[in-house]
Amino acid sequence: MKKLFLIILALTVLSFDAQKEDAFDTGEYFKFRIHYGIVNAGYATLEVKDATINNKKVFHAVGKGYTTGMSKFFFKVEDLYESYFDRQTGEPYRYVRKIDEGGYTKNQEGIFNHGENRVLVKDYKRKTEKTILLTDNVQDIVSSFYYLRNHPNIDKLKSGESITIDMFFDEEITKFKLKYVGRQDITTKFGTVSTMVFKPLVQTGRVFKEKESLTLWISDDNNKVPVRIKADLAVGSLKADLDEYKGLKNPFKVKK
Repeated sequence: MKKLFLIILALTVLSFDAQKEDAFDTGEYFKFRIHYGIVNAGYATLEVKDATINNKKVFHAVGKGYTTGMSKFFFKVEDLYESYFDRQTGEPYRYVRKIDEGGYTKNQEGIFNHGENRVLVKDYKRKTEKTILLTDNVQDIVSSFYYLRNHPNIDKLKSGESITIDMFFDEEITKFKLKYVGRQDITTKFGTVSTMVFKPLVQTGRVFKEKESLTLWISDDNNKVPVRIKADLAVGSLKADLDEYKGLKNPFKVKK
């Protein structure tokens, strides 16, 4: 379960919305319950706050992940991901990644310079700094979630079509490809929710069985809330369900 909360953050970047109005605002909060089979493994949260960078008001998104109960004794996870990004364009200005996953730790900060297509990565654990060249319109892993929720093309996709984005993570640019499957009503703790279903394409190997081992359900409304995420692993399956929310900008549509 080492990549438990990374999966949650990576997949939630794929929540989109037609650009009729902004899908989120300050005060939005999500909490996901993560379970491995019948075991409650932990929780992940995402929250939007206000901040100021270089005398400019920006959004400050904070993502946290942690194991609970017996899972904490077998494999302790305490992850923190932060992103500061432009309120109009969604461009990231700064990100923070501070994680502890069973003793595997990282403590990094990235400062973006979009004018020069560069990011300065400060590694506080190793006490190093590195400048990395970027592609145009690149996002960090957390800012992607909010940037793409206002994407204008998501409701135009037909079954089988995909969207690809550039995402900066772990000191490299990742091509993240998402395939649209269709629409489905699912049962949640809040009631029946109409969702759009996607399959992010992942690398096969030790963790995932095949390229389409991940499935994402997002609410088919103006919020595009990630309602459920399922990962078919080499051994067993991992599922995350929306457990709590508040501060949504638009009504959360529940059928019953």
